[in-house]
Amino acid sequence: MLRINDDITIEDWELSEQFVRASGPGGQNVNKVATAVELRFEAARSPALPPPVKTRLKRLAGRRWTTEGALIIQCDETRSQARNREIARQRLADLIRKALVKPKRRIATKPTLGSKKRRLKAKKERGAVKALRGRIASDD
Repeated sequence: MLRINDDITIEDWELSEQFVRASGPGGQNVNKVATAVELRFEAARSPALPPPVKTRLKRLAGRRWTTEGALIIQCDETRSQARNREIARQRLADLIRKALVKPKRRIATKPTLGSKKRRLKAKKERGAVKALRGRIASDD
């Protein structure tokens, strides 16, 4: 069981782990031992997460979200299988905690009269600079 906060806990049946051979540090050990972990969380089917959190989680997950609605987290940072497993679970918990935070609604505002006037003045000045770049006509 993975505890996210006081209200949300993810049951073990929602998580599945697969261990594969890792690239990176480990020397000869890397060729013999499957230390990298691939943690799969069936997020779309999870009863622990409310629908708005699932949609935010999907957006945050990006390419790690599969078409079946599963979230896949991979970790091969260390030579230890147990440590990689802890890191992957921690990453999942952090991602879900980030999805729990509801973003603030943006309040639409209008530009002030002064900012409109400054913008138009800058445009006129820029236009004047560009107008002076033309060919010089001779006065014959």
